[in-house]
Amino acid sequence: MLSDAAQFLLRTLFDLAACAFFLRFWMQWARVPFHNPFAQFIVKVTDFAVKPLRRVLPGLFGLDWASLLPFFIAELLMVLGVQWIMGYPFAVAGGAVLPGFLLLALAAALKLALYVLIGFVLLQAILSWINPFSPLAPIFYALARPVVGPFQKIIPPLGGIDLTPMVALIVVQLLLIAPVAALERYARGLVG
Repeated sequence: MLSDAAQFLLRTLFDLAACAFFLRFWMQWARVPFHNPFAQFIVKVTDFAVKPLRRVLPGLFGLDWASLLPFFIAELLMVLGVQWIMGYPFAVAGGAVLPGFLLLALAAALKLALYVLIGFVLLQAILSWINPFSPLAPIFYALARPVVGPFQKIIPPLGGIDLTPMVALIVVQLLLIAPVAALERYARGLVG
């Protein structure tokens, strides 16, 4: 029972940190204006790691690698910490299991990123129904646009109702079920 509580706390702390780094990356990639309080909060929380990393790790291909690297490292530390709490024999396994743990961390990072994107789509859809003129509506619309936008080009509104958030959620769930779950199973097989 104590082990379960420790795993929960470890997962929560590292996932919150990873979410902040992913949000910073996603906001920059989705071109969300950074003059709103939500974006300012994310910038302040992540500056301690991102600013020093930007000096040695420049952006490449339009991606903010200085935000993506801490996102991945937070998930890697979470995976290693959970395995340590569960009593994984790191000393016996040696370095041969490192690729498995890196893939397991990649699967955890992808899963977390997809869940965050699901949250953006849901929040954007709910805000558009309940209060489309909320000050947060443009922020969540911009955060959800890269996920929903491609479907809006294909699927027109039916009777004034936009079904693209539902389609986007189905596609993201399929990504979670098929490739991400397969990657996680493969990585667990490497770790043993």
